[in-house]
Amino acid sequence: MSGFLNKVQLIGNLGRDPEVRSTQSGKKVVTLNIATGESWKDASGNKVERTEWHRVVIWNEGLGDIAEKYLAKGAKVYVEGKLTTRKWQDQDGNDRYSTEIHLTPYNGTMTFLDSAPDNRERPSNGSRSTEPSAPPPSGDLDDEIPF
Repeated sequence: MSGFLNKVQLIGNLGRDPEVRSTQSGKKVVTLNIATGESWKDASGNKVERTEWHRVVIWNEGLGDIAEKYLAKGAKVYVEGKLTTRKWQDQDGNDRYSTEIHLTPYNGTMTFLDSAPDNRERPSNGSRSTEPSAPPPSGDLDDEIPF
């Protein structure tokens, strides 16, 4: 099935600190609970607000490490991933469904949108994005040319 797009983009605030777990094979998985909101005036002119909660599961170990180290409750983030619905059974044997946004290797993005909390510092390169940055150039480029 080519030609289809499964892409979710969210900007919101973390409702709690990232939750870090491991799979049975030892792979790290980080879960974020992100709140988005909207407001409007109803027919009688009263302001109405609604908060929607989104479960974001980070399967990318690099992004998971960054989320674990630098994010905390209340942080504003941008995430981009794919929508996934999984089926599971509760304790009574009833089928249940969970819809999540998955950030997987090569298919997920996370960007910090506000300053770091006092107890957590940004990466030393000051980058707000999770995209890798190039190393700074050295002083004398002629010494590095092999010919």
